Amino acid sequence: MKQQLLFWSISIFLSLNLPALPASENRDSVINDGPYLFLDGDTLRAILIADNMKRESILLPGRSSEITLPSGQSVSYAELTRTYRTKPKYRQSYKRVDSIAVISDVHGYYDNYLKQLEANGIIDNDLNWKFGKGHFVFLGDAFDRGDEVTEILWHLFKLEKQAARAGGAVHLLLGNHEQMVLSGDLRYIHDKYTKVETIAGTTYSDLYSENSVLGKWLRSKPVMLTINNILFVHAGASPELVQKGLKLKQVNKIFAERITGREADLPPGDAELDLLAGNSGPLWYRGFFRDTTLAVTDVDMILDFYCKEHIVVGHTPHKSITILFDNKVIGIDTGMGYGRPGTMLIYKEGHFRTGSVSGVRSGSLWHSEGDVK
Repeated sequence: MKQQLLFWSISIFLSLNLPALPASENRDSVINDGPYLFLDGDTLRAILIADNMKRESILLPGRSSEITLPSGQSVSYAELTRTYRTKPKYRQSYKRVDSIAVISDVHGYYDNYLKQLEANGIIDNDLNWKFGKGHFVFLGDAFDRGDEVTEILWHLFKLEKQAARAGGAVHLLLGNHEQMVLSGDLRYIHDKYTKVETIAGTTYSDLYSENSVLGKWLRSKPVMLTINNILFVHAGASPELVQKGLKLKQVNKIFAERITGREADLPPGDAELDLLAGNSGPLWYRGFFRDTTLAVTDVDMILDFYCKEHIVVGHTPHKSITILFDNKVIGIDTGMGYGRPGTMLIYKEGHFRTGSVSGVRSGSLWHSEGDVK
């Protein structure tokens, strides 16, 4: 009975004011955020900001123990604590996938993120998984600029579980802004989260510590993956990465064990770490779009090294999806982080299309015979 009372009190307070507020003066003056969950023994401690007030409670083990997320969905104690037992998967390679949807650089714009997913058949009206056995790739940068980062992360957390049960997959790749927040670089956070720090009595990065559910979950995520004959990475794979001979598994392993959440403490003089964490690394590289000396032969060298035919990246914003180097490089950051509606990249049976917030898809951008293998 005591556990049920605790559960109900948690469910009530965690559902207070969590849906997105309308754009108004209230949104600027009233802070609602969370939940942030931390493991203490077998107990989850919850922090919620509701109407500018910090609320705390606990979630105990039990089949009926669950919390309500900002989306209105619920997630169980078992799903939450399983995060602490999940080890990073370094070899991120998937084959024979019929349908892929990709979005990038949402930067806290939760409403636009949801509109894109619903319009393109990834979720239904209740925000639940609708994409069947398809794979949805979130190409990094949920954090910073916008004011609904927590909502995006919790929705992805829940969607990941739903997709797996349906035989599909959600892939969250880390972007440079995930890395920044996890390592304490908060220069781009929205003013709302500065106020959250004051109310919560802790730093924003500490809300995503390794002991938190979301922090632990994010630290398990890769920076590169492949599906069929496509390489996915937040910013890009540079020629320097290939010259160092850094394969996908190595890159993911080094990030998970030595870089993610630790960038501020990286040992000086380590050329490998300097490369991966720097401007030629997978979270920061912009050479596909800004290096005028880069030739198609350089891109071929990169793709040959990773045994793929296309590379899909975000990070560098454009007005529309940008395709370069004979259809080999696809840039999909279309400015959602600056409040634009954005565009998704949709792959189906070898055809690449763009997906709009209205649900209208382009004709086939091109067809690649070797895509499904």
